[in-house]
Amino acid sequence: MTHADNFRIVTPRLLLRDFVAEDWPAVHAYVSDPEVVRYLMFPPQSEDGTRQYVARMMGYAHEQPRTRFYLAIVRQQEQEVIGNINLACSGGELGEAQQGSFSYQLRHDMWGQGFATEAMRAILQFGFATLKLHRISDFADPANHASMRVMEKLGMRREGHMVQNYYTKKRWRDSVVYAILAEEWRAQQAAQTQE
Repeated sequence: MTHADNFRIVTPRLLLRDFVAEDWPAVHAYVSDPEVVRYLMFPPQSEDGTRQYVARMMGYAHEQPRTRFYLAIVRQQEQEVIGNINLACSGGELGEAQQGSFSYQLRHDMWGQGFATEAMRAILQFGFATLKLHRISDFADPANHASMRVMEKLGMRREGHMVQNYYTKKRWRDSVVYAILAEEWRAQQAAQTQE
């Protein structure tokens, strides 16, 4: 399931897959958009910057053991890349004392349609059921209410507000941390099955 040449996660509307070089124009459509990168750690990208970004994401697919899953979010019906999502694992050996953190980016015209929630739900499933992670977390800028709502929809717990904990775009920024444990995720899955 984790081989770079055929890694795929399929959801009702989306395909999450490894990047290929030909994806760069679709990626550029969102990483060059100031609104999309507003809360991210990098500025809007040039075409060359986007090509380098895609090459980096492709490179992670070939690491052994693979601990970073940078995946294209593809709308199945149109077969178009509309964003990306990543899960980075850390701690010990995979399946043992591991935790993960994720982030995502989505083309601006795709916001508000449930695509981020659908992709993140699939990543939680992959992280907990396949990789056997203990904990998965993310953080958001306190002004990024949409991202926080998505994490809350997924049953993630708000763990804290860190004050000026990272420096980007020439200023110190706060972040709000969300997380969910494997046991909490399993309890959610069991409750949904009983409904």
